[in-house]
Amino acid sequence: MKKFVIEDQFWSTFPDARIGTVICNGIDNSIKDKNKYQDIIYNSEREALHYLEHAEEFSSIEAVKVWREAFRKFKTKKGARSSVEALLKRVYKGKHLGTINPLVDIYNSISLRYALPCGGEDIDTFAGNIRLTKAAGNENFVTLGTDKNEPPYEGEIVYKDDGGAICRCWNWRESVRTMLTEKTENAFLCIELVDERRLNTLENALKDLAASVQDNLGGTCVISILDINNKEVSIEAKR
Repeated sequence: MKKFVIEDQFWSTFPDARIGTVICNGIDNSIKDKNKYQDIIYNSEREALHYLEHAEEFSSIEAVKVWREAFRKFKTKKGARSSVEALLKRVYKGKHLGTINPLVDIYNSISLRYALPCGGEDIDTFAGNIRLTKAAGNENFVTLGTDKNEPPYEGEIVYKDDGGAICRCWNWRESVRTMLTEKTENAFLCIELVDERRLNTLENALKDLAASVQDNLGGTCVISILDINNKEVSIEAKR
């Protein structure tokens, strides 16, 4: 049975973190109405403005600051930023997000609405268990738009499986090998929290994410929140 396991190497650096997961089974991620998902994204962009409106400069936004501080605690590729910072920056600059596929559009909209990093992978592409841990530095990793293998640094926070790294610098760049596509039927979605004061926000975001997936794509969704005392969850795709 496949599992998502958060290893002690991660907890030694981030003992107070929370990782929320939504395991989705039997979904239909094919694109049927692109305009529908563009509207979902536009609405979330408008909601994200309240995180930005009182900021004197972008770097002073609380959701940006906490993740920049987190990224300083481990080795990262130069210029790497959290996924939520990348999304908020587009909104801050008045640039719209494009649509990719329904699952990605949904989790991007949740990320903007709650100012938390969200991500997702195709469970059926995983080689063994998926782990959140520190990289050995020799993991295979090829990201979208390139065919070049760029392994993570030793000690870098990564999601990985037996086939290599799945996402580098915690939530910065994902591997082509495991990314969500229109053919995805079983998905591992996650929302990450480093500011424990926002635990209620994480809980609400997970509920919203699960409901949005089921309402739009069908299937079933199971929510879990992992912490230092609850380090793993089953992600086995149902047949």
